[in-house]
Amino acid sequence: MAGTLYIVSTPIGNLEDITLRALRILKEANLIAAEDTRHSRGLLAHFNIHTPLTSYHAFNERGKCQNLLDRVAGGENIALVTDAGTPAIADPGFFIVREAVNAGIKVEVIPGVSALTFAAAATGLPVDKFAFYAFPPVKSGRRDKFFESLAAEDKTVFFYESPFRITGALEYLEKHCSGSRQAAIVREATKLHEEILRGTVAELLAISRQRGSWKGEFVIGVAPEKYSSNPDEDCEKDY
Repeated sequence: MAGTLYIVSTPIGNLEDITLRALRILKEANLIAAEDTRHSRGLLAHFNIHTPLTSYHAFNERGKCQNLLDRVAGGENIALVTDAGTPAIADPGFFIVREAVNAGIKVEVIPGVSALTFAAAATGLPVDKFAFYAFPPVKSGRRDKFFESLAAEDKTVFFYESPFRITGALEYLEKHCSGSRQAAIVREATKLHEEILRGTVAELLAISRQRGSWKGEFVIGVAPEKYSSNPDEDCEKDY
């Protein structure tokens, strides 16, 4: 009888955010495929879980995928985790899920916290519909196109960014979206130094330039132009 591939969400900071179901699956699985085994080992030790680990990350996922799925097909239960949050959301996971589905292997998602959904709930921007753009490209030409596409959206857009490029990202937003767009910066969600900054792009850019350097993990949200022009309107009726 074939086993199951479990896609397990893990905390993005506060360890209390892990679910009871996730803990049970991690304990009962035959193997945990982890983005960084060193990072996951600390999480497992905290909850006294001793399931064997193997690495599964962006640089080896295609090479290791078939072996993991063969083990599931042979009856083992394997849990996939990333360093934080929900696998496949700007992290490894999509490829193995697709291959498992194509092979008729059972995939079960253990939902939980995600930096994206945290930001969608916390920023105060309209999220009756929204887009997720993951990380912006680093090279200037592709980066310009990224922010051009973002500016043209008729819905709120969320994206991740490195702490070393926050000011630059806001400068691109001001260039392509104008400084009047409503936006928000979410830093270190669920962690000790959690911070949520809300305002226009121009206001957030001024704060970023004054601060100079940033630390932590970031999600940036940008509202559509229509909402930014009329932020007091009922977005549920207008979008």
